[in-house]
Amino acid sequence: MAELLQANWIYLVAALVLGIIVAWWIFVANRKTKVEIEPKEEGDGTAKRNQALIDAPPAASAPPPPPVTAAQREAAPVPAASAASDDLTRIKGLGPKLKTQLGEMGITSFAQIAAWDDTEIDRVDARLGRFQGRIRRDNWVEQAKHLAAGDQAGFEDKFGRT
Repeated sequence: MAELLQANWIYLVAALVLGIIVAWWIFVANRKTKVEIEPKEEGDGTAKRNQALIDAPPAASAPPPPPVTAAQREAAPVPAASAASDDLTRIKGLGPKLKTQLGEMGITSFAQIAAWDDTEIDRVDARLGRFQGRIRRDNWVEQAKHLAAGDQAGFEDKFGRT
């Protein structure tokens, strides 16, 4: 084996250099990507979907609610469901999953949500699990007040079309 290496060492060195060049070409030289960004014209509609968030006044930061214990959750009265239930998913930020959770708590109408005070918001929010904070962040109470009063125009002016 040693004799074979001594006789062909030049070919081994050439193969090693060739292997290094091929590896460099594969991993370095071939990865040069040129990215060109085209300037966008104003008014092309790309930012319209977030315009409501851009134009909205900053939300007032309220102190975090006190933690609710399990005993308080169990002892809290469940509000009575109204005779006619509303489509709560018309409230922005309230989807089918939250509608089901609220229904299990007996909340089925816009009037019930519109009547919530800070204590009631904290109580319901504590039972929403991973959706906690949605009530205040999405302003459910104000939306429900417009929808309960039948003020569709006021609702659309403030929160957009449903």
